[in-house]
This record gives sequence, C-alpha cells and structure tokens, in this order.
Amino acid sequence: MKIALLTCEKLPELTAADQLLIPELAKHNIVAKPVIWSDQTINWSDFDYLIFRNTWDYFEKEIEFNLWLDQIEKLGIKTLNTIGIIKQNKHKFYLREMEKQEISILPTVFIDKTNSLNLAELIPSQWKKAVIKPAFSAGSYLTEVFEVADIQKINADYKNLAPEKELLLQEFMPEIQTLGETSLIFFNKKFSHCVNKKPVDGDFRVQSQFGGKYSLVQPSQELIEKAQKIVNTFPENLLYARVDGIIIGTELYLMEIECIEPDLYFDIADGALERFVSSIVELIA
Repeated sequence: MKIALLTCEKLPELTAADQLLIPELAKHNIVAKPVIWSDQTINWSDFDYLIFRNTWDYFEKEIEFNLWLDQIEKLGIKTLNTIGIIKQNKHKFYLREMEKQEISILPTVFIDKTNSLNLAELIPSQWKKAVIKPAFSAGSYLTEVFEVADIQKINADYKNLAPEKELLLQEFMPEIQTLGETSLIFFNKKFSHCVNKKPVDGDFRVQSQFGGKYSLVQPSQELIEKAQKIVNTFPENLLYARVDGIIIGTELYLMEIECIEPDLYFDIADGALERFVSSIVELIA
C-alpha cells in the first residue's frame, strides 16, 4: 500500500508533527511519503491513496487547486478526505448550509461576487465590529477586523476583490480575545481530543504564526455531542474533521469545520497520532 501525504512547496517534507506519520504507518506495512500537490512531475496513479495534510497554499492558488482536484477525480484516485468533501469544504459558504441544518454559526452575511460592493447596506445595524474575509481562504488570509465606523474604508479596500471572490461578513465576537477559539478533533467521526487557542493580547488571530497559544482541554460531554452533531452532517466517511468554534455559555458557535488540511495537534495530545493512523487503517482496509 502506497500513500501520498499531500503537502505544499513551503513544506516539502511536511511539518515535524506530520512527519511522524511515516514511521507509524510503516508499522502497518503502509509506505507513505510527502508529495507536493502542485508538483506536475508526479504520476498520481502510483499511489493507492492521497491524504490531504499540509496543502497550506491551496487558497493562494485557487484556480490551480481546483483544476488539480478535477484531475485527481477524473483519474479515480482515492483520497482522504474524499474529493467531494474537499470541494465542498474549501469554500466557506458551506456555513450557510450548516445554519439551515440548525447548527449555530457566527452571525454571518454571505456576499456573492459583485461589481458594486456596499457593505454599509449589508451589515446589520446592531453590529459594532465585524470581520470580513474571502469564502475561499485559510489562516486569516485577506481577513480584516474593523469597527463599523470604518466601513467605508473597508469597502474601498475590498471593492476590487469583490468581483473575483465571494466574501463572508461576520459579527466580531469579543470572546475570541478572552475565551479564545476551541477546536474539537474527530478521527473517523469519533472524538479524539480538544485544543483551546488564544491570541496574544490585542490580536484576534489564534494561529501560532501570529503568537497564538495552544493548550489541551477536556470539553464537557454536552460540548462533544454538539460538535458530533456537526460532524454527523456529513454522510460520507471522514478521516478527520476539526470543529472550530467559540464557546459562549453552553453554546458552541461554529466558525468552521476543517476537512481539508487542518493542524491536528499531534504534538499536544498524547495518543492522537496513533488514533489518526488507526483511523487511516480502518478506512482503507
């Protein structure tokens, strides 16, 4: 069995945490190697499965990535997660569908491509502060937090992007700066572990490259069940899913469910790597 662990040009050998998958998979007679998804010299038919791990530039190469997904799909090569899930999950308008399924999401205005962006007309009157970002993005890419009083400046900043990309306009929740963002990680639709991420003082970005601090936490059974409900909206198999949200009181407000290339925090949660590999073995058996 040969598996490609998909990565990007920035991380040709995978992250240090994901490199540990290779010897762990070898214990199950699975040969795994890091492969850059955009490398045009690769014969993808050489692999039995492709697993999306560190494809952390896909949102910067939107057209190329979409064409590559189509190519893999036409070749009939198996992927984890499936190409269908990847295609759905890479565009954050899926949150609108989640909301229709009675999943609590952050208050969001979904903005289709437009040549006449007018945020002042779209933003709810009760909002004081907001976040704007492309629907096809990751890692705070082209994301801005702004006071409503500055909406005309933000409108000017994004008016050239609006004809090319759908946008999300979300109410800024101050709890992100105090309580942080919580990620509940599931392997093969079973809860594995949970990590809380807090930004540095004065920032809203929880990613480690911006100074965010991560810690392992034990969520309540009620919270796990709420995240499980979100995971269960997918009828297909899921090798992994990371439910990212803000917990306010007892409610989990979904920010996104990451099914493409999320950090799974193997280095924070004991046994997570082994549980992940066991899930791979279960799904390809």
